[in-house]
Amino acid sequence: MRVALSMLFVLLPVLAFAQVKRTNPPALSKPTGYTHIVEVNGPGKTIYISGQIALDKDGKVVGAGDMKAQAEQVFKNLQAALDAAGAKFSDVVKMNTYITDMAQAPAVREVRARYFGDTSPASTLVQVVHLARPEFMLEIEVIAAVPAR
Repeated sequence: MRVALSMLFVLLPVLAFAQVKRTNPPALSKPTGYTHIVEVNGPGKTIYISGQIALDKDGKVVGAGDMKAQAEQVFKNLQAALDAAGAKFSDVVKMNTYITDMAQAPAVREVRARYFGDTSPASTLVQVVHLARPEFMLEIEVIAAVPAR
């Protein structure tokens, strides 16, 4: 009985929290700014954040014609959404980025790196013809996985 109780106390923390595993297999190219595989195991909640665009809280466009300014606003919006859901950028496991000019991707990557640091999510970056309004140059949606608390 004592052994069973001891094992329960050892295993309970492992079973109680979702675990995120990030892997870059050696058979795939070394990624820059993203992770090839992100796995979530265990209890927790999954948060889906709709595509964020360069609108401030009053609905005004920020940085018309300026990709870096739009990226700053998009990541501020993502931060606010994650905060509201009880998550942080290190909880993000998947990110889809839609950009209207791939030549300006470095400006987005620069801003992104400040928010994510070393915990890169699985990611997709695509160029699109246009977004919901002509002044939008960038839209980013994320999925986060937060351990049960």
